[in-house]
Formats: sequence, structure tokens, C-alpha cells
Amino acid sequence: MPKPTIRTVAVVGTGVIGRSWIPVFARAGVETRVYDADLAQRDRALEWFADDLMARRERGELKKKEVKALRDRVVACDTLEEALAGVGYVQESGPERLDLKRAIYAELDGAAAPEVILGSSTSAIDMTEIAEGLPGRARCIVAHPVNPPHVVPVVEVLGGRDTAPEVVEATIAFLESVGQSPVLMKRFTPGFILNRMQAALIREAVDLVASGVADVEAVDVCIRDGLGLRWAFMGPFAVANTNADGGVAEYFTRYRPAYHGLWAELNTAVQFDDALVRELHRQTEEMLGDDRADQRQWRDRMIEAIRATRAKLPLGGARKKARGKTKGAKGRPVKKKAHQQR
Repeated sequence: MPKPTIRTVAVVGTGVIGRSWIPVFARAGVETRVYDADLAQRDRALEWFADDLMARRERGELKKKEVKALRDRVVACDTLEEALAGVGYVQESGPERLDLKRAIYAELDGAAAPEVILGSSTSAIDMTEIAEGLPGRARCIVAHPVNPPHVVPVVEVLGGRDTAPEVVEATIAFLESVGQSPVLMKRFTPGFILNRMQAALIREAVDLVASGVADVEAVDVCIRDGLGLRWAFMGPFAVANTNADGGVAEYFTRYRPAYHGLWAELNTAVQFDDALVRELHRQTEEMLGDDRADQRQWRDRMIEAIRATRAKLPLGGARKKARGKTKGAKGRPVKKKAHQQR
């Protein structure tokens, strides 16, 4: 992992997503200030972080001195001002409501030094709306992670209408430097990239069950033991590229009529009514049981194992590799700013 381009950050808001940002920054060697307006929530997040470290220690993934180093990098803060003092980047993870996001960002913009980047974990709201009217809206940006970000590295990066290009570039460079996989969104669309694709798949999964084609387990097996095995290593275009000797052009030309026919058949009107939700819940618990904490821990360990395997067996020359200086959102070398030193 490269040296972090920003040395001190603040995690503001410590729910399921916010708390998961703590190990992302701490394991990269970044001093991590942790704040939540609800101090009890902050304390629960820090307890979760400590428990996760101990679980990794017990599994032999971390040494005792590594656990101590990680804990020492994390600082509990009682006030927003304390959390923001001397930081170069803020990761906000408050409630997913525009009015609350605007209120939080007004506080952040008023309390943080002018050069500090203000990143948001929002999964659906345009930064143009969140930062509207703020004096510092040029340093406000979306950095939407996949849940949980300490296990799944993708982060969708989206500037608002007034976000400065150098802030976009610096955010991408910073996220890369702490081990995440930032992807640049060229413009806003509801749900961003990942959630739009997820919504499309879930819509069809739900409809297959609701219409009586298959049960929950059959649908999950098709993804888990079918599509998911390929998608763990390749995206849809890369999969298509390997499914025909002539690559994407041959695959999408050959199967164009089939895809057009399927798209025309897909039900876009499927809805979650209460009875359907209860039935999906019943079948899922029948398949997995009700120990969701254990399921989450197993999920996280499996993802980490897949990532470790992929790191040992990279695709190689077919993939673009970073050369020389870190490239920004538009391919230009990122200039070192004040916020990259803090």
C-alpha cells in the first residue's frame, strides 16, 4: 500500500457505514478522529472496532503490536471542533436525508479549515444539492463506499456542480493511497452506479420468486454458484469479452436478439408488498438461519479471502497498471496540496 496522501482524517457519523471507515484509515497509517453527535453511538462504533481487531488477533491475522498500533491511531472526539482540528479530509456518514445532510455540511463547512476536503458517504444524494449555498462548496464531494468499506474497496466519487477539479483528483488519489478502489462518476444519476445495477438484479430476483418461477434458494444459488463466481473477478463487460473468441463485439452482436428479447420481457412493475417481504424473509431464514452477525462475519472473511486470491493471481498484462505519478480524475498528475500533507 502506498503512503497515504493525507495523514489525519475525521470520521463524522458512526453508524454501520461510518464505523467501517475507521479501520480503512487506521490500517493505512492515518490518524483517525471519530465523532458522532450521539456520543453513545460513537462509543458503540469504537467498541465494534475494538471487537473486530480482537477477532482478527484471535484468528492470527494481526499481531499484538499491530492491534495496539491500530487502536493508537484512532482518537475519540467529544466535539466536532476537536475532530476537525488539523485534519486534511472528512468522511461524513450521517443519515440519508437531504435536510440532515445540508445541516451537517453547514456545520462542517463552518468548522473545518478552508483546505480540508469534505467527503460524504451518501448513497443517493447529489452533492450539488447537499452543498448548495455553502461558501466552501468547491471542496465538497461524494465518496460513496460499498458496505462494508473496510472489506469491499469500491468507492464511487462524484463532485457536485461547484466541486473543484483538483478536489476530485485529490480525493481519488487519497482513497487509492489508503487501499480503496475509487471510481469516477462523470455526472449524477439516481442511485449512482453500484446501486442502480444492484437494484436491477434484485428487481428480477424478487420477481422470479413473486411470479412463482423459483424460490429464494434457487435464485441465490444461481448467483452464488453461477454469475457470482465470475463477477468476483470480472465485471459484465470483461465477462462478455471472455465469452466469445472475438470479444465484446462478437458476444453482443451474437446475443443481441436474445438480450433484446429478455429486456422486453423483464417486469419493471414489481413492488415490495408486506406479504411478499414476509415470504422472502421466511424463505431466507429457512435457507440461512437467523444468526445474521455470524453470517456477516463469514461474508467478510470470504470477501477478504477472494481479494487475497485475486491479489496473488492478477489478470496481468491485459489490465492497465499505474505508472509513475498518481493520475487524477482527468488523467493529469495530482499536484500536492496543503490538504495532502495533514
